[in-house]
Amino acid sequence: MQLLTLDLEDDYSLIGIHSTEEDYRLAYVINKNLNTHFSRFKHSLDFVNSNAEYPLFEFKDEKTLINYYLINNKFTQLVVSSKNKEDLFGGHFTSTSYLIPEKKNVDFFLKIEGCNNPNFIKKTIEKLNNIHQIITCFSINPNTLKSKDHLIF
Repeated sequence: MQLLTLDLEDDYSLIGIHSTEEDYRLAYVINKNLNTHFSRFKHSLDFVNSNAEYPLFEFKDEKTLINYYLINNKFTQLVVSSKNKEDLFGGHFTSTSYLIPEKKNVDFFLKIEGCNNPNFIKKTIEKLNNIHQIITCFSINPNTLKSKDHLIF
């Protein structure tokens, strides 16, 4: 008897982006330079037992059947502590959560579904690196991420 085993590889490519732009501005400049049409997804990524929400922008290319997702890796919130109102900052501080904690130096992820062609990904990275508002970007192997399940949506 032969057992059928399925090796569920990730059917997406992942690009890490460093940029100081706000997510909506980054989506706009990528649209201008890559001929994409990112728009804000109606829901943010969020997780049970967490207050963090990660804005998500998507573009589904009907011609090539490639889906693009631009995801913010950082969520910063103002926390008001009622315990110690006499401290220097009046009990206010910020807390930062990361979608992929092992990649804290990445500001955004560009997830590309439906095209694992290395040449296409390389050209996309080259185009992104030519955008003035992007400091740098690079390919990330999703299989190296401990938190890669956070990218399943």
